[in-house]
Amino acid sequence: MNIIAAVLIALLVISASVTVTLFDRSAYARLQDKLGLPGAAGVSEEELLANYNALIDYNSVFYTGPLEFPTFPMSDPGRIHFEEVKRIFSAFQVALIASAALAAWCGIVLLRKRRRRFLALGGVFAVAIPAGVLCVMMAAGWDRFFTLFHQVFFNNDFWVFDWRTDPVILILPDEFFLACLIRIVVIIVATSTFLIAAPALINRFLIGYRR
Repeated sequence: MNIIAAVLIALLVISASVTVTLFDRSAYARLQDKLGLPGAAGVSEEELLANYNALIDYNSVFYTGPLEFPTFPMSDPGRIHFEEVKRIFSAFQVALIASAALAAWCGIVLLRKRRRRFLALGGVFAVAIPAGVLCVMMAAGWDRFFTLFHQVFFNNDFWVFDWRTDPVILILPDEFFLACLIRIVVIIVATSTFLIAAPALINRFLIGYRR
């Protein structure tokens, strides 16, 4: 059960980091000025955020309607690509809900038995995945890694956008995706560090409490 709980915790940490990064719209609002996105897309900040928010709303697992940008046109290949992206993000959100429920149940059972090692083990499992991703990215370089990622997860080249038919790509530059990846890794590493230290912290707290 220690291993099962650890795997569930790792899945919870990773899926939560992706989901939090996806739906934190304030991060994009701060980044748009730094990257000069309104000027690059030739739109106002209000129009840029309206189209971005429509995309984020669409990627919610609870959203069932079609993707409709307020002012941006969209090609058929672009629509297909975003449908594929939604399936990936929906999988992360389902994994978040399921792993949270199962990890909570396993955690309660183990903590009642005074077993806490699964917390540290879950942290190790969670941090091992981004560590591997970073190693691949450093070896390949960001541009090559970005291309390889899409080649692995998509069966077509619809992710290669033409800004004339899908101007949404102008507000989603590579730098934005790199910033998202860095944030996901930071969240995972920070959470994993806490989990690895959690058994010792709990023991110290209990010793102090008993005194």
